[in-house]
Amino acid sequence: MRSALQADRPAAPAVRLPTALVLAALAGLALWAAFPPVAVGWSAVVGSALLALACWRAPLRRGALVGLIAGGFFFGPLLEWMQVIGDDAWFGLALLCAAWLALVGGAVSLVTRLPGAPVWVADVWVLGEALRSRIPLGGFPWGTVGFAQPDTALGGWAWLGGMPVASFAVVLVGAVLANLVVLVRRRPMPVRPLVVWSVVAVGVVVLPTLVVPLGRADPVGTATIAVVQGGTPQMGMGAMDVRRAVLDNHVRQTLDLAAAIEAGSVARPAFVLWPENSSDIDLFADADAAAAVSAAAKAVGVPILVGVVTAVPGRSDAVWNAGVVWDPVAGPTQMYVKTHPVPFGEYVPFRGILTRFIDRLDRVPRDMLAGDRPGNLTIGGVDVGNVICFEIAYGDVVDAVVDGGAQVITVQTNNATYGGTSQPAQQLQISRMRAIETGRSVLVAATSGISAVIAADGSVSERLDEGAEGWLVPTVATYDTRTPGTVLGAALELAGCALAVGAITVAAVGARRARRHTGSTAAPQVAPTGIT
Repeated sequence: MRSALQADRPAAPAVRLPTALVLAALAGLALWAAFPPVAVGWSAVVGSALLALACWRAPLRRGALVGLIAGGFFFGPLLEWMQVIGDDAWFGLALLCAAWLALVGGAVSLVTRLPGAPVWVADVWVLGEALRSRIPLGGFPWGTVGFAQPDTALGGWAWLGGMPVASFAVVLVGAVLANLVVLVRRRPMPVRPLVVWSVVAVGVVVLPTLVVPLGRADPVGTATIAVVQGGTPQMGMGAMDVRRAVLDNHVRQTLDLAAAIEAGSVARPAFVLWPENSSDIDLFADADAAAAVSAAAKAVGVPILVGVVTAVPGRSDAVWNAGVVWDPVAGPTQMYVKTHPVPFGEYVPFRGILTRFIDRLDRVPRDMLAGDRPGNLTIGGVDVGNVICFEIAYGDVVDAVVDGGAQVITVQTNNATYGGTSQPAQQLQISRMRAIETGRSVLVAATSGISAVIAADGSVSERLDEGAEGWLVPTVATYDTRTPGTVLGAALELAGCALAVGAITVAAVGARRARRHTGSTAAPQVAPTGIT
């Protein structure tokens, strides 16, 4: 009887090595094209299909090599904005991310030997993204393929099952396409599997378009919230170097907003949202700067959520990156401290060792300490879930504010360091997917752009582009219903990872038995049945 492992029928790789290497490069470029500046979401399906085909039943080492090459062609251009920090930082981060994709490629080469291979390929991808989003030093989820889907039908899977399920859906469709190519090359052609997998792919694409519009909750109300983009005096590493310029810019724009409110040309908002680092002065250490913020709050007549870096009480060697609610009467009241500071950008791991060799780390003279509470704030009667900058990419941070009762999500960000690169657009793309996933309106305030108003379906209704200065005063819907994705996302991610580990284990055992069966330590080879 044929075993589930099919150890007595080892199969050849779907493609030869030279073809696999070409497909790997094309796969990486296709994955990159799913993100800004190109931003064609369906390209991620093509990229995952090419990568799966290149790894299909390949030897383990070849699969890892294919994954590494694809990762280089993907993360290299995706993270080009890291060159602002330095070519070494860009290369190091891209290489780290590519190494994770190398592990995925090796695992794909194993699980494609199992029945139902496309499902296991997608599970393996979920496992790879889950690990990369957490390891090392808190991980780096940038490049999660689910983030690239706000304009495709597959984006709805984030609402249905969370961002990991959106990634699963993207890769499942891609892996099905790869499998169909393999099946078409077989003689005789197996009709039933072709039909079954085609139906699966179509179902994965169509289902969200049918279910999500019917399942979206009605808003519980509306809130008018002002978003201010004051601008920075310059871009790049020196964006904040002109002392107090950024604070003065945001005060000036808020005073202009106050004049417009008094003139009756815009409605008075519940509160005003300023970006991360909108005060480049520690408001708790500089009375004159604090007075300027108080004057702006009194003029506009509502609280301002200010982004500020402030010293940690009792710690001369540490700071907080915080959003502070500045009331027009009471001054500073509530505070959210960023819970996921960025390594090497906001704190320096292994500082005592690394600073001896990397002079640029002196630009981070004090470590930012992480907060211990989610960004749930009540401002002007609105239950707000606040996240700061890169935190929008971390699912646990966003989940925490939704769990805490946020009816609208605010993103305070300072992208001036990466002005003129694709980073601000990539972050906006992530924010759009978080709106879909959480079923919440999302408002993004950036110092120098891109600030935006995002509806719960991921559409952008208003925006201020890079280099613009001004304000937006939208009235957005508020929600208190949990989406299936926010309820089930973490559990489904864990289930997908567990299934991936199980599939890898079964496939590895099967491969070992196949080698013993053929009496060889090399990858099993039979007459080619795939593409040559």
